[in-house]
Amino acid sequence: MKEVWKPGNFIYPVPAVLVSCQDREGRQNLFTAAWTGTVCTNPPMAYISVRPERYSYHMIRETGAFVINLTTKSMVRAVDYCGVRSGRDADKWKETHLTPAPAREVEAPLILESPVNVECRVTEVKELGSHHMFLAEVKAIQVDASLLDAKGKFRFDQAEPIAYSHGVYYGLAEALGTFGYSIRKKTTKPGKTRKKIRKKSG
Repeated sequence: MKEVWKPGNFIYPVPAVLVSCQDREGRQNLFTAAWTGTVCTNPPMAYISVRPERYSYHMIRETGAFVINLTTKSMVRAVDYCGVRSGRDADKWKETHLTPAPAREVEAPLILESPVNVECRVTEVKELGSHHMFLAEVKAIQVDASLLDAKGKFRFDQAEPIAYSHGVYYGLAEALGTFGYSIRKKTTKPGKTRKKIRKKSG
């Protein structure tokens, strides 16, 4: 049996990311964003949706730049703090003990403690209603080299990523499958098959 609820945002869980930015005078800020994601592969594009009254909104409109910083279990307190405190009233870098560093391609800081920093250049602003969507082209990505395995594959699961759903932060450490595993055929090496047959016949 289903219940019918009024229209609302119910696509959960969502990534809990920290967005970093600065204004033209170099004043920097951090804020938590749940409305974010991928919109295009080629060119690589992402988005964030921000309320116009938020302190960081004018910074992004001024510079046309921001960094999406992915977050982990060790950063969850900082994620929550940056979502409930305004940069007008507190130095979030100081209060969260996070470290700003210059991005490579955009005029915005990135968070050194974040395992992945996605540098974004705004291409369009859509004024949708309660939130304005910043569509942006990804100009560079920086990753924590300690999370690369011997083959150079990025192991985000080892950083213990987190997600957000209806006021609760959740861990996402368990891998349930890999892309295409549902249709991948199981193969048995011929040598092993013949060995089993000989053993049975003897």
